[in-house]
Amino acid sequence: MKPVFIDFQEHGDWRGQLVALEEDKNIPFQIKRVYFMYDTLPNVVRGKHSHKSLYQVLFCVTGACTIGLDDGRERVDIRLDRPSRGLLIGPNVWREMYDFMPGAVLMVLASEYYDENDYIRDYRAFLDSVKEKQE
Repeated sequence: MKPVFIDFQEHGDWRGQLVALEEDKNIPFQIKRVYFMYDTLPNVVRGKHSHKSLYQVLFCVTGACTIGLDDGRERVDIRLDRPSRGLLIGPNVWREMYDFMPGAVLMVLASEYYDENDYIRDYRAFLDSVKEKQE
């Protein structure tokens, strides 16, 4: 599995940096939902699910965390540690977020509104779903 990164253009000078996010431009979908995680305690794992149709772009606005991705065949761990690099995650990929630095803020842009029916929260059910799609 090869992670898909989006490197956002940085605009900056002596005053600081700015990154602009625009749907259907540097974000490859219309943004329907935005949320962020912060004050995540040490040894806490967030996520632990996949989506049936949702696309997301994840990036750390500040600090760093690790994203574990699993497509049912292999797993990769990705360290997000700069606000100008996003990670695109599509459907049918199990994701876990962990190893948050103190003060880290993980921002998520989503292609759809929240829909509990789009989630697969059981890892075995996720593996069964992947197997069905391969047949």
